[in-house]
Amino acid sequence: MKLLKRTTFALLAAVLCVLTAATIVEKELGTPFVARHIYQSPAFVALWFVLALLAAAYLLRHRALRPATWLLHLALLVILGGAFVTWLTGRQGTLHLRLGEAPAAVYLDSDGQEQPLPFTVALERFYIEYYPGTRAPLDFVSCVTLADEEQSRSETIAMNRIARYRGYRFYQSSYDSDGAGTRLSVAHDPWGIAITYTGYLLLLVAMAAQLIDRQGTFRRLLHSRALRGIGLGIVAGLATVLPAQAAEPAPPTLPREHASRLGELCIYYNQRICPLSTLARDFTVKLCGKSSYRGLTPEQVLSGWLFYYDEWKQEPMIKIKSREARRLLGIEGRYARLTDFNRALRDYRPGQTDDRGVNEANEKFNLVAMLCTGSLLQIYPYRLNDTLHWVSQVDVLPRELPYEQALFIGQSMNYVNELVAQRDYTTLSQVLAKIGQYQQKCCGEAYPSATRLQAELLYNRLGHSLVVAILLIVAGAAAFVYACRCITRGRAGSTSIRRMLWVGILLGFVYLSATLSLRGYIAGHWPLANGFETMQFMAWCALGVTLLSHRRFILIMPFGYLVSGLAMLVAMMGESNPQITPLMPVLTSPLLSVHVVLVMLAYTLLAFVMFNGLAGLVLYRNHRRSSEQLQTVGRILLYPAVFTLAAGIFVGAVWANISWGRYWGWDPKEVWALITWLVYALALHPDSLPRFRHPLFFHAFCVAAFFCVLITYFGVNFLLGGMHSYA
Repeated sequence: MKLLKRTTFALLAAVLCVLTAATIVEKELGTPFVARHIYQSPAFVALWFVLALLAAAYLLRHRALRPATWLLHLALLVILGGAFVTWLTGRQGTLHLRLGEAPAAVYLDSDGQEQPLPFTVALERFYIEYYPGTRAPLDFVSCVTLADEEQSRSETIAMNRIARYRGYRFYQSSYDSDGAGTRLSVAHDPWGIAITYTGYLLLLVAMAAQLIDRQGTFRRLLHSRALRGIGLGIVAGLATVLPAQAAEPAPPTLPREHASRLGELCIYYNQRICPLSTLARDFTVKLCGKSSYRGLTPEQVLSGWLFYYDEWKQEPMIKIKSREARRLLGIEGRYARLTDFNRALRDYRPGQTDDRGVNEANEKFNLVAMLCTGSLLQIYPYRLNDTLHWVSQVDVLPRELPYEQALFIGQSMNYVNELVAQRDYTTLSQVLAKIGQYQQKCCGEAYPSATRLQAELLYNRLGHSLVVAILLIVAGAAAFVYACRCITRGRAGSTSIRRMLWVGILLGFVYLSATLSLRGYIAGHWPLANGFETMQFMAWCALGVTLLSHRRFILIMPFGYLVSGLAMLVAMMGESNPQITPLMPVLTSPLLSVHVVLVMLAYTLLAFVMFNGLAGLVLYRNHRRSSEQLQTVGRILLYPAVFTLAAGIFVGAVWANISWGRYWGWDPKEVWALITWLVYALALHPDSLPRFRHPLFFHAFCVAAFFCVLITYFGVNFLLGGMHSYA
């Protein structure tokens, strides 16, 4: 029995090592190499096969397991069985079709070899659907005819819309640049998908049964005596120090009221129609690293550069991160004036030291130049041949455009400049209103609703996530120290302090709920499309979990503050409030949103487990009983964390199968999500792995295992790459 157990877990460790090594090798030698020599190799399949056989044998020796536990492991074996059948019988390939060409009867497989189809496929029509009023693709659509000796059938294939015929599935993959051809992904897997989906369903039932089984480990932990008598407190009266205002007067700009009116104009920016306020905010963040400058709003900063260029070019507000760029500019501090930009920086040749930082500095210079010349402000729409176009004041207009309309586009901003110079703000407001009326008239139904525009303006004003993040981290750190002191002294902490802490959590939750709701309403989809949005969502989950369980678990409130604050800080560090853009067509599936929600909720719970482990390590030497209590809390949190991560992975697999034609592609993020899940699942086996019963080992494991989460989320995005690194 011991030999069987050791061999089984040794093989599991070997699988983890192979998966880890494969992602590193893929970075160096490419995806085709690891797909051919590792993931699709007979040796790798044999490793999984032997592991499954030994695990099944080990389970049969454990006759005392609860039915839910049996069902869970059976589901995993069924999933592996489905993957094995797919490896044996499944086929993947690509089919290229052109309008007007003869129907195709073969496709290219993953090795580039032609494979016959038992029918023919002909492309009848291909077109691209766009988001209203923009040239951003909403969907790619191929209309095809599938025919054999018995019948002929027409099918429409689009993103997240599959065509099925005689056991084959066709997915929209890409298209030819001339719009006269399409590329379809072809999948033929007659048995593997059904078996795998059966395993997914069994796994879902088993995980639910594990959580509700009254005699199961999870329910017994919830009613453990170790949780009784646990209190929590936090220090109050945290002082916030606001940055001092600069002694020098701010450079000239429009009054706040009139700058806001300028910001209410619409603009075509980032492939969508939005308020100019959004561009102003991105422009300000890009230049100085924050959404305001010397107390001026983003709209005032943009209008200052636009109308008072001579004064603003002397303003040291352009943040230069690169030391090499600062050396080329000849500046000592981190902020440069526009007048500091010189030929040495502009003539810098790529390939030299720190060229990324120099390119970023040049990009900021070019951004200011585009604004001041007017080419950045595409605020003028016009229609030609029933197609909506947006241009700036300096763009070349078509000859077919009426003279009065062309004159208005070319001269109205010049008139605005004159009114600003004369400080005739009354007339200025009237001219801006006329430009807005012109926009609505030309756009028609494509013009955003007043509610959506006001929502985006409100969202732009709520740009204080960095301040909120810092406050949450400071409060969480102080609360953590105070709570540990309460535990060591056997005190529950002050009731009034707990209430103040709860109020802080509630305010943070309301703030994030408002910003996420506004961002989702503006974008027209759940705000889970990039790293910024998913980290904001993780912070929201952390605060929500804290509100639901703050009376139950020790240290839950400090952890809620820390996890949410760190998540928000990471979101802001990567790119301060990245632009809201239309989604790629394939990313519009509701399943993708569910997948991201489940995974981010799992990461949130695992972050709680990590901080719980840190507290357990701190308290272990002198307060063994408290450390044991925290071990119970950690084990309780692990169950929903591991189960939610599993559900997220497999919902993602279903989405991938619908969108890409395969439910598992061995992408680095998929692989590391699997590694993370398997690593944390080890801690749910204290009967087979007795070391997890020891508090010190358990807490150390929970802290170290979080490294897998960090690699899965950050390492893949910034180091390993892959299909999922778009976030």
